[in-house]
Amino acid sequence: MSKVAVVFWSASGNTAAMATAIGDAAASNGAEVEYLAPADFSSAKVGDYDAIAFGCPAMGAEVLEEVEFEPMFTEVEGSLKGKKIGLFGSYGWGDGQWMRDWQERAIASGANLVMDGVMANYTPDETALGECASLGAALAQ
Repeated sequence: MSKVAVVFWSASGNTAAMATAIGDAAASNGAEVEYLAPADFSSAKVGDYDAIAFGCPAMGAEVLEEVEFEPMFTEVEGSLKGKKIGLFGSYGWGDGQWMRDWQERAIASGANLVMDGVMANYTPDETALGECASLGAALAQ
């Protein structure tokens, strides 16, 4: 059984809904799933999991949330080499540049992205939730 961490920050609940869909799909595919807030995750914990889903909405000028999530992700970035990960989050403006930038960072760190980042415009619709399910299933493999 694989162990999957779903590490996310959500202000409005949209990214939290995506996290639940990812975790449910990973669990349905046989993984043990643990949900964590950014404050509860660090590079010391990366090795405890077979795969990690990171979730954060776009903030400001399409950047990761800067108080809790960005500092955590910056701290773990150097520990992601070879790790199977997925990225997800919601946005309300722009065109998803924050996700493209985030994917580039993850790839540069040596992480193994199991699929392109999953984005939802505001509340995740059926399409976005389906992509979340695909991400959860891929992380559980």
